[in-house]
Amino acid sequence: MGQDQTKQQIEKGLHLYQSNHTEKALQVWMRVLEKSADPAGRFRVLGCLITAHAEMGRYKDMLKFAVVQIDTARELEDPDYLTESYLNLARSNEKLCEFQKTISYCKTCLNMQGTTVNMQLNGQVSLSMGNAFLGLSIFQKALECFEKALRYAHNNDDKMLECRVCCSLGNFYAQLKDYEKALFFPCKAAELVNDYGKGWSLKYRAMSQYHMAVAYRKLGRLADAMDCCEESMKIALQHGDRPLQALCLLCFADIHRSRKDVQLGLLKLHCLCERIYRTKGQQQELRDHVVKFHECVEEMELYCGMCGESIGEKNNQLQALPCSHFFHLKCLQTNGTRGCPNCRRSSLKPGYV
Repeated sequence: MGQDQTKQQIEKGLHLYQSNHTEKALQVWMRVLEKSADPAGRFRVLGCLITAHAEMGRYKDMLKFAVVQIDTARELEDPDYLTESYLNLARSNEKLCEFQKTISYCKTCLNMQGTTVNMQLNGQVSLSMGNAFLGLSIFQKALECFEKALRYAHNNDDKMLECRVCCSLGNFYAQLKDYEKALFFPCKAAELVNDYGKGWSLKYRAMSQYHMAVAYRKLGRLADAMDCCEESMKIALQHGDRPLQALCLLCFADIHRSRKDVQLGLLKLHCLCERIYRTKGQQQELRDHVVKFHECVEEMELYCGMCGESIGEKNNQLQALPCSHFFHLKCLQTNGTRGCPNCRRSSLKPGYV
């Protein structure tokens, strides 16, 4: 496979990936990796594979491709390629919580000075190093790295990097329990997405919404937290971003726990897990969560006593009666009864929920 054909196949894979045909994109890129004789093309396709496996949460595979990419960069004998490959190796170890290795590889990147590309990557290197220091709870060094990354972003007018740094700063201040700042920075990230992110991946919007949800929950603004978390989960499901799906599930559970509605939290958890496993085609896990979901529904009596359908799965208007039983409004209107269909008590002054 020559240089032009390699380029065409890489672009074909990117188009498939952006259209959410992830597995097909991976197949195209793997064929390029096996058949291409162009080292620069192989380097680029390895970058695509690293990014895709990072977003799917397959961090060991991400690390495997990062190691191969370093060998390819050495073959090319180009310092820019070598810096980028070491950065991907640092990110892979960051995802695997190998924070000391992350810091070591980041320092290697920073020592490769002299080219324009290296200087542009320094902001991303500082961000990865900051995340590693935060993982080690070395807060002062983490903040220094984040501030350095932010300066690089401003100096290079790199709005994507600025967005990522703001999300990391949100996480930083959440850990320090300064929840006003923990909200300020992801809100700033969301503004950047709205102002500049028309051509960006939706992952930037999802990332900012998730960190906003965490801060809102800590501040007790649970309705806002739920809205942000639902938006983030929606994007994560669309793009098969399993790590973000897991974070959103934890956030949903925390929100429901803060509301003291633990059972509703479990219900939401099983419902979302069901959607994830259905998308992935994992039938056994899907069946398990469907059973658990319906067990929760039965235990909480979250079903309409007239039509028998679950309440809460669809956005239908409900009517609560004074006896505390509630039904789909359309079912009561169709039935025409003035008494509760469950206990036959008189229905005076019904309210809407």
